[in-house]
Amino acid sequence: MATLREKIGYGFGDMASSSFWKVFSYYLPFFYANIFGLSLVDAGLLMLITRVWDAVSDPMMGIIADRTHTRWGKYRPYLLWIAAPFSICGILLFTTPDWGYAAKLVWAYVTYILMMTIYTAINVPYGSMLGVMTDNSKEKTVFSSFRMFFAYTGSFISLLIWEPLCGALGGYDTAKGWQGAMICISCGVFVLFILCFLLTKEHLHTVSKVSVGSDLKMLVHNKPWWLMIGAALCSNLFNTVRGSTVAFFFADVLGTKYALSIPALGISFLLFAGLFLTIGEISNMVGVALAVPITNKLGKKSTFIMVNICLIVLSVMFFFIPVTNGGVWAMLVLQVIISIFTGIQSPLVWSMYADVSDYAELKYKTASTGLIFSSASMAQKFGGAVGGAAVTWLLAACGYVANAEAGFTQPDSAITCLKMLMSFIPALVSVLAVVVTYFYPLTTKRIAEINEQLKLVRSEE
Repeated sequence: MATLREKIGYGFGDMASSSFWKVFSYYLPFFYANIFGLSLVDAGLLMLITRVWDAVSDPMMGIIADRTHTRWGKYRPYLLWIAAPFSICGILLFTTPDWGYAAKLVWAYVTYILMMTIYTAINVPYGSMLGVMTDNSKEKTVFSSFRMFFAYTGSFISLLIWEPLCGALGGYDTAKGWQGAMICISCGVFVLFILCFLLTKEHLHTVSKVSVGSDLKMLVHNKPWWLMIGAALCSNLFNTVRGSTVAFFFADVLGTKYALSIPALGISFLLFAGLFLTIGEISNMVGVALAVPITNKLGKKSTFIMVNICLIVLSVMFFFIPVTNGGVWAMLVLQVIISIFTGIQSPLVWSMYADVSDYAELKYKTASTGLIFSSASMAQKFGGAVGGAAVTWLLAACGYVANAEAGFTQPDSAITCLKMLMSFIPALVSVLAVVVTYFYPLTTKRIAEINEQLKLVRSEE
């Protein structure tokens, strides 16, 4: 039985990653288009092309991690080794050099590819640790819930302080403010990864007994793995499309800061993109807390399907809300409810990958936890890339004018596109998630059988 200290320590790892990831996902398209100075088409192409390298680097890192042997374990050492490069690359990504357009475009490609490579080097081993910290499927969901609770805590803090930090540290130099804000967050990220390394332990000592080629062949024939790739991709695509649209939505639909009020109570405050996203992160944490009791009652597969059906309905509702004081309150309420459901879904993805890893170990007689979890990282980054690229390309196609002067009104086609990106398009992604998950074969009963058989196999080794 793993200790509370280990569960908290494990949570610190994704608190670090998510502090970066949510800023990347939600603000990087806006940064490239309106601060760094790239065209919408170039920004979208940049975020998509880098995924080609990620498609290679993720499984490569999984294979390397599976075959790493140190006194600290197979996956845990990478938290120590990569923490500093990870933080430095985040700062470089949000640095705007005073160069010509072509040179800046090259800088953007180099720093983004470098950041995603380093992200792979630390996040694939970190995710893989879930498969070797416990052999109990329900406890894996608990670990995963701790992970996601701390992840949303990290992103809550980052998103809440991001815009105030950018303003406070930049003054009239917006680019300097964005870089300074990332420097502050990077320092915290470094400390969190070191704490994760110090507080965790690998309890299971698995060994990959076959060649790299055999591991890859096994992966290709692993049906649950393919279905989890699809489900995870949909999950990340849903979050990225909505999240990366919010900054544009506030800037051009609601206004950079929307004055929200309750006249009867005399209450009013300014709602801005960062606060809207932060409220979502708090709601995500509520969802994570609900994930364990709900999945214990319904099972992982049924819960995943139920969540996505609710997301379809709620997302479609968002489109029809008017931009009025009451309407914006309704948007805020929907943001809370949608985020609770995505919070329930998030730990399920990682826990289900751990089940896929156990399935593969029993069926193919080899431990390829790192390789399997690398696909989770790949789906996360690919979903982020496709989501970010889709947002910028769709806006460009609909006539959105980037980096416009203050007071400029976007064309109706661009406004409609922004509303679609917050509603019908994420809903379609959830429809695909339901279809994919319906065919996922690892039910609660089947996982229990696999765990019992694995205990016998491991005891004989």
